Parts: sequence; structure tokens; C-alpha cells
Amino acid sequence: MRATKSLIRQAHFLGTKIRNIRKRNNLTMDDLSTRCVRVDPEAAPSVSYLSMIERGKRVPSIDMLETIASVFQKDIDWFLDDEPEPEAITPVKSRTQGGLLGMALEPSFLFSNDILQIALPELLSQTGVSGQQFAHLLIRAYQEHHQNHFPDLERAAEAVGQKRMPLSVEDLMVLAEAQGLSIRWFTRPASGVVDGLGVYSQNIVSSYMEPPGVLFLNEVLRAYPTRLKYELAVYIGHCVLHSKDGYYSVKSVGGSHGDRFDRQGQVQAEQSAVDAQDILQAWRSFESSFFAGALLCPRVPFRQLLERHGYEVSVHQHVGVSASVAMRRMTAVSPYTHWHYFDAYAPGKLKAVYRGNGIPLPWGNMRSLENPCQQWAVFRKMTDQQTGSSAQISVLMVAGEPRIFCCESIRVADMAGNDHVLCAGIDLNPALEAQGVDALAMAEALKTLCAVSGGVAQIPKNLRDELARVAKILNINWISRGVQVDAQLICVRGGECPRQPACYGACGGATDLQAEP
Repeated sequence: MRATKSLIRQAHFLGTKIRNIRKRNNLTMDDLSTRCVRVDPEAAPSVSYLSMIERGKRVPSIDMLETIASVFQKDIDWFLDDEPEPEAITPVKSRTQGGLLGMALEPSFLFSNDILQIALPELLSQTGVSGQQFAHLLIRAYQEHHQNHFPDLERAAEAVGQKRMPLSVEDLMVLAEAQGLSIRWFTRPASGVVDGLGVYSQNIVSSYMEPPGVLFLNEVLRAYPTRLKYELAVYIGHCVLHSKDGYYSVKSVGGSHGDRFDRQGQVQAEQSAVDAQDILQAWRSFESSFFAGALLCPRVPFRQLLERHGYEVSVHQHVGVSASVAMRRMTAVSPYTHWHYFDAYAPGKLKAVYRGNGIPLPWGNMRSLENPCQQWAVFRKMTDQQTGSSAQISVLMVAGEPRIFCCESIRVADMAGNDHVLCAGIDLNPALEAQGVDALAMAEALKTLCAVSGGVAQIPKNLRDELARVAKILNINWISRGVQVDAQLICVRGGECPRQPACYGACGGATDLQAEP
């Protein structure tokens, strides 16, 4: 009995360690149970009991733990709390999974729903994070974890649009009316707003909806058919997915970061409290937006179009959608999963962020930074005087490893007249590894070359040839263009600049860059 009590008090990490070591050895719970039977049939856990152990619902007996330890050739003490190996309780993440690395929520009893529901509001209050910001953070993490793949939303959009592409404004009007929407028009010009980050921008209320099904569209949309089609598609999505139930939405266009507007274009005060209704509305907005992209750019036809045109940003003109919609859909329909996407407004606000490849960001909207790296392509493009899109090869340290990224950026203007930069990019390391290339060694070589060359260097021919080969395999034209120009060494913070000499002054700049985390 004493031994059992001692085990219970040392077993807070036990379930997590068993789960992680099982996954690292590519074993299912059924596999592990079978292996344990071979070692000791009497002490072997069943699949159901093993599931409870891994979830922290049960603590195995000493005999059962010894049996599990024998399967993995570990000492029994390895599974207990005082084992110092941090990787033992780190969430398992394969190279095919999206998003950033997570943290171990252990001991698990401190991260129960009851405790988190008490602690999170206090945390958000003390850090100045609004309930709306938290909702968007949750949704983005969910989106990145699933690498922007949501088959149920794709199917719902295909059922409505029948995979037709392109859809005209008239087509969208017919589909909207079929969902019971009555369309009316209003007139309201753009107005200047200073957002929560202290940045002035022009913003315009583009549409809103009143129950049970009256959709109000700004007359300005008539001059912007791509935006008009997108907003119609969003509201069609809401009708299909949510039956218009309890929906209140005012959509706006402009550079304001995180602000909500009323129908008159006035900024609504943010609520610091985490409201379940706000989180639900934010989720419904995400679903409707994803549906809109899938309706305008159905998965199979749009992927075929991208393949024919080598994933050029200009494909948006063939479909009659905005560059933003086309670039976001690239991340969802491409067979290659390691994508990121940014939508940035000056002086450095990221209004939209997707990081399915786990790329870190040097900016955050929770605080102001004095030394952000300004060598990232999305911000270099803001001052680029050239028209059209441009490609960049970048080397960045991620979780202690050098990684090679390639992105395509384009500067556009929104309906309110604000310039902003759209950027779609990929992590090239997995593609190189798929071809049998030592991607880390290649990235390290390019990093070293850039570092000693002031942060910018011509890509050596052997590396350029490998990247060009990957570009042909992935069929992404802008990778081929990117390898023809100098590679850029970028970093997460200017104070950690790996360039020699460091470009702290260049990275730090006089303007603080802030963006969505």
C-alpha cells in the first residue's frame, strides 16, 4: 500500500510520458497493449485502461508500470516526476503537423477545465488582452493545427456552388437570394480612425446584416466587384452553416487593427472580459470566411488552375477574385502543407496571419517592440517601389534549427484606399528532405554565407540547383525566381541578429512594428 501511495504522488507526468514515448515509437495503444501481453500477460494493461492511464485518469500498478517500462527498455524511474528529460513531456509534433510547437500542460490537474476557466480571465486582464483578441488567437491556433484543411466546409461550399469557377457577381446574387437574403444598398464614405495601436488609417463599413435575412451593401462595393463577391459569399456561408441564427455582423475594410465598427462606422469599445458569445461569433466569422474562399475558388478546379500557372499570384485575375482570396486559398488546396500567409499594413501591422509551417513572428500586438527585424519580405515590400509581385529566399532560425523559406509578396490597395502587402510563403526544408537532401546542413551553409556577407548573399550554384529542382517538383514558379536573387538572413529580434556585423540599427528602426501574435 505504501508503495502504491508513493507511486501516485510521483506519477503526475506518467501518462504524458507513456503517450509521447509510444507515439515516438509509432505504436498505437493496441500495439503497446499487445507488446505488454508478451512481456507479462497478468500485468499488461488493456487498450481502454491504457487510454485512461495516458489521460491521467488512472495510475498503473507497479507491476504494470514495470511491464510498460520493459517494452521501451526504460528504467521505471524514467516515467516518474523527478526524471529531468524535458522532451519526455513535450507534446509530440511530426514534421507534417502545422502550427507552432506546443507546451506540456503538466501536471494535468493544474490544467483542468475548471482551473483554466478561473485563471484565463485573470491572465488576459493583467496582460491587457481583450476577449476578442483571445478568441482570434484560439481560432488561428486551431486553423494552423489543421493546416487550413476543413473538408466539411469545402463540401458545404461545393454543394452550393457546384464547383463552378469563376462565379460572377450576378451568380452570387442569385445564390444569395436562394438562401433567403434580401439585398439593400446604403451609402457611407470611408472615415479616418486611430486604432488601438495608435495608427491612423482609412476605414469603411462595407456591409451588415439584420435578422432575419436583410443584407445591406455599401454602394462603394459596386466599383470593387472582387470584394463584393467575397462579401456576398461570406453571408451565403453564414446562411448555409448557421441558418442566420442570432447573427449580428458589421463588416469593414481598412487598416484598423482589431477594431469593431457599428453601422455608422464608429469604433465600438472592446470588452476586456472573455465572453462566450464573442468567441462563438468569432468562430462563425472564420467558418463563413473559409466557406467564401471555397465557394469562389473550389478546391479541385482551383488547384488545377494553380498547377497550370505555377502558383502565380496573378491567377486571381483568371478567377475574378482578389489576390488575398487567391493567396489564402493556396494554403488550403496545395498538396504541400508547409505554408504561411501574412496581410500587413504599414507601419507593421499584420491583420491576417496563418502559420501552418510554424514560422515564428518578430512582432506582437500585445506590446511594442524596439528592435524588430525589418528584413522580412512582407515589410521590405512596403517600401519597394517596383510594381508587381516579388520573391525572396530567407534563412531563419526556428526552434534552434536553420530553415529556408521562400515567399511571394505583392503590394495592393484596399477599398478604403490603404496600401498593404500580401505575402504567401513556404518552408522549403521538408521539400528538400523529401528529395534526400540534408536540409539542415544546406540551410546552415546558406546561413553562414549570409552572416559573413552582411546578411545578404548570392546563393551558391549547388544550393541554387537543389532549390530550383524543388521548385520544379512543387511547381511553384516564384521559388525559381527567388533563387535568382540574393538570399536574406532574417531573425525574430534585432537584438539577436546573426549578421556580421549585426544590423541592429537597421532591424531596430525608429518605428515599432506591431502585429497579431
